[in-house]
Amino acid sequence: MSRHGPTFGLIGTGGFAREVMPVARAFLRHHPDLGIEPGRIVFVDREAGAPVGGVPVLSEAEFLDLDGDRHFSLAIGDGAVRQTIAARLEAAGCRPLSLRADNVLLPDDLDCGPGALFAPFSMVTADARIGRQFQCNLYSYVAHDCVIGDYVTLAPRVCLNGNVVVEDFAYVGTGAVIRQGTPDRPLVLGRGCVIGMGAVVTKDVAPGVTVVGNPARPLEAQ
Repeated sequence: MSRHGPTFGLIGTGGFAREVMPVARAFLRHHPDLGIEPGRIVFVDREAGAPVGGVPVLSEAEFLDLDGDRHFSLAIGDGAVRQTIAARLEAAGCRPLSLRADNVLLPDDLDCGPGALFAPFSMVTADARIGRQFQCNLYSYVAHDCVIGDYVTLAPRVCLNGNVVVEDFAYVGTGAVIRQGTPDRPLVLGRGCVIGMGAVVTKDVAPGVTVVGNPARPLEAQ
C-alpha cells in the first residue's frame, strides 16, 4: 500500500474488531466525502501481521507514518485502554471517526462526542447526551434523557432505560437491564463501575463497584 491518500484504521484485530470491520466498510461506502478507497481500509495493532479477513494489518507506527489524513475507530471494549490509545493517536494528528451500522436508529440532533461506535441493531432515542468514544454494541439501546460520559461501553443487548446517568469508564455487561430514573432523580451508574451480564439494576451503583444479579448487588470477593 502506498503511503499517500486518506486512510482508515480500525484499532484492534480481535473478534470484536472483525465484527466491526463490515460496519466500517459500509459506513465508508456511504461517505465518499472522506475519500477513503477500499484499499486504504486497514486494521491497526501493536505489531504488523498477516492480513485478517483479507484486510491488511499495520503496526501503529506504520499507520502513523502514512501520509494524508488518518482516520481511526477503536474496536476495544476497555474504556481506559480506548482513552490511552485515542490520546496517543490524536496527539499524532489522527482523527477519531464515529461509525454507525446501516440499521442503527439515532436522532438527527444527537449530541455525541467523537469516536462513537453504534453496532448493528443498536438505538438511541430522544434527548440523550453522549461523551467521547462511546461503544453501543449489538441490540443495545439508550432511551430518552440519558446522559452518558466518556469511554463508556455497552455490551450486546443492554437495556438502558430513560433518565439514567452513566459516568465515565462505566462498563455495562451483556443483557443488563437498567431501571428507568426520573427527571428529578436519575438513576446513576458511577464512574468506572461494572455491571455484570444479565444484571437488573434498580438503584444507583457507586463508582468503581461491580454489581451482579437480580436485583443487582455488589459482587462479594471470593
